[in-house]
Amino acid sequence: MTMVCHRPEGLDQLQAQTNFSKRELQVLYRGFKNHPPTLSLSFLSLQECPSGVVNEETFKQIYSQFFPHGDASTYAHYLFNAFDTAHNGSIKFEDFVTALSILLRGSVREKLQWTFNLYDINRDGYINKEEMTDIVRAIYDMMGKYTYPVLKNDAPKQHVDAFFQKMDKNRDGVVTLDEFILSCQEDENIMRSLQLFENVI
Repeated sequence: MTMVCHRPEGLDQLQAQTNFSKRELQVLYRGFKNHPPTLSLSFLSLQECPSGVVNEETFKQIYSQFFPHGDASTYAHYLFNAFDTAHNGSIKFEDFVTALSILLRGSVREKLQWTFNLYDINRDGYINKEEMTDIVRAIYDMMGKYTYPVLKNDAPKQHVDAFFQKMDKNRDGVVTLDEFILSCQEDENIMRSLQLFENVI
């Protein structure tokens, strides 16, 4: 069996498309191909990817290492789809670094748009209650049964109801990108967490 290797786009092109310097891109690529988990943040350590491409199964295995007491497979599936912008079943270095650039150094709007796209599972431009319920359940499954305080069985439904109460401004049963961004910008906790995330690198 032969391994197909992927060579990333030129550094100049990647530098122009992201908020990273050439040096940072070189370090990130080495981390992507080899394995230092700290280079890829605690939420995504793309270990041992010498081909320069990560498939969904490998992504799930890597991601699950950060949540040993829960089942991270469903959330990892949604996250993988958010990184796999070409929808071809693999994450190339360019996909990874573009998303990382948005999440770490993008504008507030870019970060919120990326998050919206993660939650918009069927990619129809709206977040409906079913999608949000699937995301919330996946997060609860990922955190595992040993969370404190112990979560009640109806906690996912309560979170989804609270999300729609806050975000669905016109009460039509779906959350649009504009509603999502406006609601997030009005929430001090969300804005503070975006700033904290921004200071990671």
